[in-house]
Amino acid sequence: MVVDFWLKTSGTWINVFTILIGTALGLLLGSRLPKRMQQIITQALGLMTLWIGISMAGRLADAQGGAIDGAVLGLLSMVGGGFLGEWWQLEDRLAGLGDWLKKHLRGQGKFTEGFVATSLLFCIGPMALIGSLNNGLSNDNTLLVIKAMMDGLASIPFASTYGLGVGFSTLPLLIYQGSLSLLAAVFSNLLPNPEADPRIFLLTGIGGLMIMGISFNLLELLRVRVGSFLPALIIAPLLFELAQWLT
Repeated sequence: MVVDFWLKTSGTWINVFTILIGTALGLLLGSRLPKRMQQIITQALGLMTLWIGISMAGRLADAQGGAIDGAVLGLLSMVGGGFLGEWWQLEDRLAGLGDWLKKHLRGQGKFTEGFVATSLLFCIGPMALIGSLNNGLSNDNTLLVIKAMMDGLASIPFASTYGLGVGFSTLPLLIYQGSLSLLAAVFSNLLPNPEADPRIFLLTGIGGLMIMGISFNLLELLRVRVGSFLPALIIAPLLFELAQWLT
């Protein structure tokens, strides 16, 4: 039983480990970097995050739901999800969790900003979604191991800029990826090939739009309440099934 649990969730645990290592290295490095250097690192991360988001958002073109274009489904999901997110005050609650952790763990500086930004960045994306599904469906953790290496490297400059909050992004990541892997194991017959499923394309595209929002926040271009769009990831597959049924 324990071995089976490890096989289904191994990629997530490896991901958590690399982020913690990256955070530790970033904290050691951060105190030695002048503010201008930290700022340029943040801008580099913002630009790279923007590129990742744009690349992911392009998958909406492959998410045709019956006669309804994937971009339309994405827009409806984002609007509906954003409405629900604001109604439930998800962004404020997520920030509140970061503030609570900061207070009780004596976090300094931009603890909350780092926690929120990296929690969303590490959890939203095709590698997190497809990798978790693959891990649960077939015990294949390859994608999550690759993602773990990327997240661990990204944690170094993030932690040097934002501090300890980056390390605590492993909490939502553990819950999100671990739950997906275990659910995939339970419902293994529903998604035999997640890499070719249009519902995954739709979720990937919406995740890309949200990651673009994170990049705007990192670059300080405008303040996007990315957390409020999280319900879009639940609404999207429901709208896809409805579109399929209507046509």
